[in-house]
Amino acid sequence: MAKRKTKKVEKATKITNEELNKVQSIVNNINRAQLEVGTLESKKHNFLHHVSLLQEELNKMQIEFEKAYGTSDINIQDGTINHENNEQAN
Repeated sequence: MAKRKTKKVEKATKITNEELNKVQSIVNNINRAQLEVGTLESKKHNFLHHVSLLQEELNKMQIEFEKAYGTSDINIQDGTINHENNEQAN
């Protein structure tokens, strides 16, 4: 039997500490980012709910304006009621 001219290379059983630290750091950063995304989504949900409540409140006020003034077309800068041309008061 002939002798081997090249030495048998042993397979590594563990990555280096530097590689381990780097991969752990990357995974930790991914986990933190995902947690932050979840937090932002939760805040987004709460804001959307708040906007919905405010829209309902505005709709109620518009109904009150319709009853009181015949229109809900109000200039929100100065409070002027915008009546249609044919309904304008004399």
